[in-house]
Amino acid sequence: MLVVQKFGGTSVGDLDRIQNVANRVAKTKDEGNDVVVVVSAMSGETNKLVEYAEHFSKNPARAEMDMLLSSGERVTASLLSIALQEMGYDSVAMTGRKAGIRTNKLHTKARIEDINPDTMQSYIKEGKIIVVAGFQGVNENGDVTTLGRGGSDLSAVAIAGALKADLCEIYTDVTGIYTTDPRIEPKAKKLERISYDEMLELASLGAKVLQNRSVEMAKKLNVNLVTRSSFSDEEGTLITKEENIMEEPLVSGIALDRNQARISLAGVKDRPGIASEIFNKLAVAEVNVDMIIQNKAVDDTTNIDFTVPVSDLNDAKAVVDTFIENGEIKSDSYNDDICKVSVVGIGMKSHAGVAATAFSTMAQNNININMISTSEIKVSMVIDEKYAELAVRSLHDAYELEK
Repeated sequence: MLVVQKFGGTSVGDLDRIQNVANRVAKTKDEGNDVVVVVSAMSGETNKLVEYAEHFSKNPARAEMDMLLSSGERVTASLLSIALQEMGYDSVAMTGRKAGIRTNKLHTKARIEDINPDTMQSYIKEGKIIVVAGFQGVNENGDVTTLGRGGSDLSAVAIAGALKADLCEIYTDVTGIYTTDPRIEPKAKKLERISYDEMLELASLGAKVLQNRSVEMAKKLNVNLVTRSSFSDEEGTLITKEENIMEEPLVSGIALDRNQARISLAGVKDRPGIASEIFNKLAVAEVNVDMIIQNKAVDDTTNIDFTVPVSDLNDAKAVVDTFIENGEIKSDSYNDDICKVSVVGIGMKSHAGVAATAFSTMAQNNININMISTSEIKVSMVIDEKYAELAVRSLHDAYELEK
């Protein structure tokens, strides 16, 4: 079996932890598997490199930052390979370039376009353990690029897809995907399996274990993903195709996203194209709009409410101000004291009443719902932030997820 294993910054945070990773990789090899390892920089290393750059410039060139930041992963890959060699294993460290990872030209946020696995495949045939520096690749000009946030996960999934690996294990400091955040609801249960689509919803709705880009790529390349802890031998959570899940759960999890702000526009001129103009300008400003509600008023105007990440709020205000100045919007108001709680499950496709249960649960706990958004496998509700944890625990109980 060919296994790709990815270890994040906390898993390789110091020399003892790198040795722990080496032991785990060696065990996987001893079990008769071919192993490719993808590593992040040691925890804190990337931030330190950014501080070094900012000592000289508050706005360093992105190409130079890619050269600088990619070095952190190369250090980890080399150290892990050295540790494995000292244990008697034939190991080789590789940069993203040597691993054949080709990206587009966008520095610091590059996207993987292709992987040439020939070099890796030749090493695998020789029985070597391959250790790849994650988070990086090379563009068509030969320049080093980095993949942005979650880049090492992307590297691992892309490599697993290119090599047609049997499994891609993402090692972190948590033991898997839970029905909700265990810090909020101690009765939260770890899931054995979850579909790509459910994981995408949970990741986009506030679950922090995996990011959307890596899950999207795993679904596209049909890579079986397992997320598990590098600090225990506990089984993790398999993220796979829907048809690989024998019993589709009605609800798989409750997600909470506190990074939400609501923007209310009153007295918007009710003419064709006004909504298009507002949201196109928000898109140009790279404001990520989530929920949208539009209500027609009585005086040839309309009211529009929508949510954005708190980090995008100032940019959104700047766009709205331009419409107020030219008289297209009468007034605006903002509220960042809200959150979004979501119910996710592929079983919703074939069962009625999931949304009704969510709304009844909110009513029973005197929690007012400000906005609602649904999809085939999700019900999301915007509520006041002060009710966030009560809502999560109540919904978890309502769907009996602890069972």
